Amino acid sequence: MAGEVNLNVSINKAHLPVTGGQQLSYVLIDARPTAVVANVQMPLNFALVLDHSGSMEGDKLHSMKEAAKIAVGQMGPQDHVSVIIFDDQVTTIAPNQPATDKPGILHEIDRIRARGGTEMSKGMRSGLDELRKALGSDRLSRMLVLTDGQTFGDENLCQQLGTEAGAEGVSIIALGLGDDWNEELLDGMAQASGGVSDFIQDPATITQFFQRTVQAAQSAVVQNAEMVLRLVSGVAPRQVWQVVPMISNLGYSPLSDRDVQVHLGELDKEQGKSVLVELLLPARQEGRYRMAQAEVSYDVPTTGVVGEKAKTDVVISFTSDANLSQQYDAHVMNLVEKVTAFKLQTRALDEAAAGNIAGATQKLRAAATRLLNMGEAELAETFSAEADQLEQSGQMSAAGTKKLRYETRKLTQKPPETE
Repeated sequence: MAGEVNLNVSINKAHLPVTGGQQLSYVLIDARPTAVVANVQMPLNFALVLDHSGSMEGDKLHSMKEAAKIAVGQMGPQDHVSVIIFDDQVTTIAPNQPATDKPGILHEIDRIRARGGTEMSKGMRSGLDELRKALGSDRLSRMLVLTDGQTFGDENLCQQLGTEAGAEGVSIIALGLGDDWNEELLDGMAQASGGVSDFIQDPATITQFFQRTVQAAQSAVVQNAEMVLRLVSGVAPRQVWQVVPMISNLGYSPLSDRDVQVHLGELDKEQGKSVLVELLLPARQEGRYRMAQAEVSYDVPTTGVVGEKAKTDVVISFTSDANLSQQYDAHVMNLVEKVTAFKLQTRALDEAAAGNIAGATQKLRAAATRLLNMGEAELAETFSAEADQLEQSGQMSAAGTKKLRYETRKLTQKPPETE
């Protein structure tokens, strides 16, 4: 079968002026599953690894339990699920099993009580052990980890377990609740596994995060997607950014002087993935030129498709017409602005960590201005407030830092204000 993935190319300026020098172009490549796989769904192998330490007492614990029960309720009889709770010890309250005895699993979740300290690696290790019972290319394996605190001296082991999970095909979704947890650790172990991390400010929204995690896994129909961008002579790549479903720096691996590879991983059937490629283009005379070819290889395990490919060309016109060369694609430029805000945020946090207060505050305020222009008033206010606090006290707040780090990643999940 072919045609499971469709590629679409948009360029910030389809017509570049004839200048005689290099020019920067932003190329948006959308890779989306088609109607061919609309009814495909991979069975899940899902582990919930939940912090029930003493600090979870009250609304946090209640909301977590309700969210866990709803997540289990979303699963079908073809799915496998396990539930592990940890404080400074670990208990597997529901060993890996088909999601058929939901009343029994929900009963065990209801019995969770808050107690003890926090050693996340114990929960992760048990979660990985349970997932191994149903690992296979015919199942999508996920570990959802929720914590509200700093783990007790086992950060390196958590990171190692993230790498171990990734090597076995298990993606970790690491969720930090409240302000007192290590975002660098959760980011690191999630990225090492090929997963994602996120910030939950309000316990009342835990259910939404759990639901979205299960839904995203159920929608991930295309696996092992890899994009190769074949460039014509003189074209040079600068950066590759994922912009959908959220912003991240994908980087790239050079395959040759003119071929670069980008790992896309899974594509879900709701929105796929979109990447923004920054290309330096050589001078050209007036006319239309193919500057690159994008090829995505992929698998659809449930239908036996392995190594199928989709291709598309990146074609750009060079013109002497000033009116044409001033036209731009509003959607692509909106994404460029959001990526720029994300870049400023990451650089600001890096400079603050290095002690460059002046550089960090300047970038925070520049990002606030951009966000305000995009209609992101609340996030812009957070940037400004953190710039003021950093300038006055020499450090940023834990809550503000987390909001900056995680909310800028999700700018492309919101409807653009002006397109």
